[in-house]
Amino acid sequence: IDAALPIDAALPIDAALPIDAALPIDAALPIDAALPIDAALPVDAALPIDAAAPAEAALPFAPGFYHEVTPVYVERVLGPPRYHIADAEKKLRPGVATALAATPDGGMLMFIEASKMPGKGKILLTGNMRNVMQESAYTAVSYVRSKAEKLRLAPEFLKDVDLHLHIPQAGIPKDGASCGLALFAAVSSLLLDHALRADVALCGELSLRGAVLEIDDLKQKLLAAHRAGIREVVVPERNRRELSELPAQIAEKLTIHLVRSLEEVLPLVLEQPSSDV
Repeated sequence: IDAALPIDAALPIDAALPIDAALPIDAALPIDAALPIDAALPVDAALPIDAAAPAEAALPFAPGFYHEVTPVYVERVLGPPRYHIADAEKKLRPGVATALAATPDGGMLMFIEASKMPGKGKILLTGNMRNVMQESAYTAVSYVRSKAEKLRLAPEFLKDVDLHLHIPQAGIPKDGASCGLALFAAVSSLLLDHALRADVALCGELSLRGAVLEIDDLKQKLLAAHRAGIREVVVPERNRRELSELPAQIAEKLTIHLVRSLEEVLPLVLEQPSSDV
C-alpha cells in the first residue's frame, strides 16, 4: 500500500489546497467591515438611558444616590400599603370592647361588638369565631347572668331579648383563649348601657367562677397595643412574669393593670361619667 499510493506524493495537501490562499478569511470576511457594530448600533444613540429613564426615578438606590427615607417616599417606591393596621378608636359606644390578639406577624387590635334585639334569649355568634372563642363567649354571657343582681340587671334580662356578639373581619378565622375579658366587658357594657374607655384594651381568659386565666403571647399583644395608641391594658395577674420581656421604652408608656378576678375589670374599663352630668 505504501508503494502503490504514496500519500505525500499523490495528495500534497499543502500544494493542492493552501488554506491561507483558498480561504483568506481576513480578505473574504473582514469582520470590522462587515459588521461595524459601532456604526450599525450606536448604543448611546439607540438607548439613551439618561434621557429615557433618569437614574433617580428608575433606580432610587443606585450607587451614589441618597434620599431621605420618609413615609411618603417609602409609599412612592413600594406603592400603597396592602394591609391596614387597626388603630384605637377615639370613642366607643355601649357594647364595644377593645381586645388584643396575636397573629403570625405579631399582634393586633380586635374590636368585640355586642348588640341586643327583641327575642327569646338566643345568643348569636358571628365573625368567624372558632370553638375555643365561642366557648369564651358563652362563658362570658353566663357569668353576667349569674351576677345580674350585683350588676343591677333584671334577673331575667335575657328572657325577652337575643344577644348578638360579633368580631369584624369575618374573613379571618378567630380562635384562642385570650378574649374572654373583652367579651365579658362588651356584654356588660351593652346591658348596662355604659360605654367602655377607648384608650383601654383587654386580654385574658375567664372561668365560669369569674377567675382571670393566663394567656399566651402577651409581649406581642402589648406591643400591638402600644403601636395602635392604647395607653392602658388589663391583663391577667398570672402573666406578671412575662412583663420582663417587654422593652423598657414600651413598658414606660403603658399602664398595665394586673387582675385576678372579673370583679376587678369593670371599674378599670368603664368610661367615667362626664363632670357636667
